[in-house]
Amino acid sequence: MNAIPARPTNPLAIVSLIAGVLGWTLLPVLGSIAAVITGHMARAEIRRANGAIDGDGLAVTGLVLGYLAIAMGVVAVLAFVLFFGGLAALAVWAN
Repeated sequence: MNAIPARPTNPLAIVSLIAGVLGWTLLPVLGSIAAVITGHMARAEIRRANGAIDGDGLAVTGLVLGYLAIAMGVVAVLAFVLFFGGLAALAVWAN
């Protein structure tokens, strides 16, 4: 019986996943940006390898975690600005 050799996992895909998790825990900004960049780089390398390298799922997971953390950060900043901007407008309008 011939065994199918295991395909190596792309290191950038692993880095993307780790950075995506760090983007939700210890390094919110840097981890999320690193997850997005390395995730796209890993997926490009995996596509160019024509099936010789594995790790697309890891890269996609890193991308999703990175993009979600960035989007939630943008929403939080917008909510903060709108809330305190609205309070300032009400204070000016009330006087």
